[in-house]
Amino acid sequence: MYHRSINLSNHLQQGKVLIIYGARQVGKTTLVKQLLAETSLKHAYFTGDDLAFSADFGKCELPVIQSIVDDLDLLVIDEAQKIENIGTALKLVVDHFPEKFVLVTGSSSFDLANTTEEPLTGRKNVVTLYPLSFQEIARNSTSYEAGRRLEDLLIYGSYPEVSISKSKSEKENRITEIKNSYLIKDILEFQLLKRSQVVMDLLKLLAFQVGNQVSTVELGKQLGLDYKTVQRYLDLLEKSFVLVSLGGFSRNLRKEVSKMNMYYFMDLGIRNAVIANFNSPDMRNDVGQLWENFLFIERIKRNAFAGHTANYYYWRTYDQKEIDLIEERGGQLLGFEFKWNPLKKPKAPKAWIDTYDNASYEVITKDNYREFVMA
Repeated sequence: MYHRSINLSNHLQQGKVLIIYGARQVGKTTLVKQLLAETSLKHAYFTGDDLAFSADFGKCELPVIQSIVDDLDLLVIDEAQKIENIGTALKLVVDHFPEKFVLVTGSSSFDLANTTEEPLTGRKNVVTLYPLSFQEIARNSTSYEAGRRLEDLLIYGSYPEVSISKSKSEKENRITEIKNSYLIKDILEFQLLKRSQVVMDLLKLLAFQVGNQVSTVELGKQLGLDYKTVQRYLDLLEKSFVLVSLGGFSRNLRKEVSKMNMYYFMDLGIRNAVIANFNSPDMRNDVGQLWENFLFIERIKRNAFAGHTANYYYWRTYDQKEIDLIEERGGQLLGFEFKWNPLKKPKAPKAWIDTYDNASYEVITKDNYREFVMA
């Protein structure tokens, strides 16, 4: 069992719904049940899989909702995206019973976010739970032990059940099961997509393009789809926490490239399961892509846990100058280049330093990555 960096008690607020987003199997239910075991609030726990409760709550009838929450201090609904009219029903709870605490979880933001966005405007707090971060793993072991696990994180990712698995074969089987039974299933279930193989083919193409600009037109040609359909699939994969997109930074130079996005996997275990490659880093030709993906996602986790709001970009120019990650935070531009080999330490592109007065540049390698991914 890992101690997570998020304390749900700090986010609960009377008169607002606390929404916990995150992919299946990242530990949302475990975190919620830990809260319930420790709280003195009178509470009830329901799930969207409970058909009778879902039908009652989804009716949005005030007398029914009152009967559900009347004796409670805290209402908890797991997998809330499965309940019809969930946004309207939650709005009724908040508006008519503002003294109540309400917590809901959702494993896919495309459905829960769409149905709660308008009804819960100004009535919600949102927290995203990611797979385990390097920081959380380090805090539950020693810094030395966490460092020894780096290669495992690059290959098998950091879903909690994968992380606690003992053998490599057990890790491989578990992350493959998560890919097959949960992530793709969510996309197909909630969007009624019938072409699961197309989704997998798209993910395979993206797995080999980590760190590169992605053309939806080219992807469409390879998949036999029009680019708008590809864009829709990419949006679904982001909102189901499989992918994270990174746009190009462009502000001052006409030669800056910014039109196409890059796509990274939220968890590298999923990425490697998609291409069925669990070889160790010293036996791979894509270790640079793994390193870049790992550092970007870990930086997102690190900033989220630290409460830092940031915008993320890549930087490219038409004359082949590049920086892997630009972090815009607090009025500053932080440029980071990622190199797996500690001996490779390129200098900052002159155009970057000359153009942006408030810009920095740092190369992140195996020698200094801990400071980059830990708050």
